[in-house]
Amino acid sequence: MASSYERPDQAALTRVEGLVRGLQDELAAWRRRALRAEGELEGLRARGGTGGGVLAGEEAQQVRQRIVDLETENHLLLQRIEDALGRVNQLRSRLGFLAHQEGEPVA
Repeated sequence: MASSYERPDQAALTRVEGLVRGLQDELAAWRRRALRAEGELEGLRARGGTGGGVLAGEEAQQVRQRIVDLETENHLLLQRIEDALGRVNQLRSRLGFLAHQEGEPVA
């Protein structure tokens, strides 16, 4: 006989899985961006540009602005990761409570 019982922690587990998938996607995007930036840097060096020397005025200003933009974006993404980890910890606590209520061992 089939039971209609649904584990009370199933919805929370699904949310955690979604959060983890989202974090994995963001990490993959950051990796792609880092690899692309490294490639651009190598291109600059190959053209006789610099990886640590003096840039032309306008080019230097663009690089500085790009650094500011990336640092701002990095800060926002780190905040999102902290928020997601907080939500994961809240869900973990809820799952522990539910498991305790059901008499199941807590992982």
